[in-house]
Amino acid sequence: MSRDIKVALVTGGNRGIGYELVKLLALKGFKVILASRDPEKGHKAIQQLRKSNLDVSFVSIDVDNRESIRQASATVNERYGRLDVLINNAGVYLDENRKLVAMDPSILEKTMATNFFGVYHVIRSFIPLMEKQGYGRIINVSSEYGAMSEMSHQGVGAYKLSKLALNALTQLLAAENHGDIKINAADPGWVSSDMGGPSAPRTPKQAAESILWLATIGPEGPNGGFFRDEKRIEW
Repeated sequence: MSRDIKVALVTGGNRGIGYELVKLLALKGFKVILASRDPEKGHKAIQQLRKSNLDVSFVSIDVDNRESIRQASATVNERYGRLDVLINNAGVYLDENRKLVAMDPSILEKTMATNFFGVYHVIRSFIPLMEKQGYGRIINVSSEYGAMSEMSHQGVGAYKLSKLALNALTQLLAAENHGDIKINAADPGWVSSDMGGPSAPRTPKQAAESILWLATIGPEGPNGGFFRDEKRIEW
């Protein structure tokens, strides 16, 4: 494969923001790997994208399953030998309208497993592909609910904590990283999707467009930042 062609992977890529990110990256000339927990839904999305002659492929990733992540990393390494862009888009919103200490603890545990530990294990498995070529762009799809200022307001406690931890992970990994590997977080805003609901003002395409710039920043670009529409958000 030509060194001029970049490879991107998007988790949760079969619908919503993830699907639009896959499409936009492919339109920009990336070889895009659509990752989805459900192979049937993933392949259905691939078939739809290929109707537009987009260069997309599929890999199965359940971010709650470390072996699934490991196998996917091995597949990408064997197939392409590199990864230039990783977008951690897969996530859950399971909160009930209850105080954090009153909700079923399994809701918090599941939310943290997917939104925080899932991202951690995906990065841990795929970043070696970036390190060996000294280049990479990692984008963690977060939320303004993950800002520290949001912790003084009640509601959606499990989701808030998971995104707060994700934002901290972004900063820490960026600080630990050396070389031209940029790790940033992005808030897509309130999006009309399965998670955001039909009354949300933003479309998945608009949200994807607001995130995509972080995939193509140069060596002088930000590292360890939290952004919405190219504007830095206070942690």
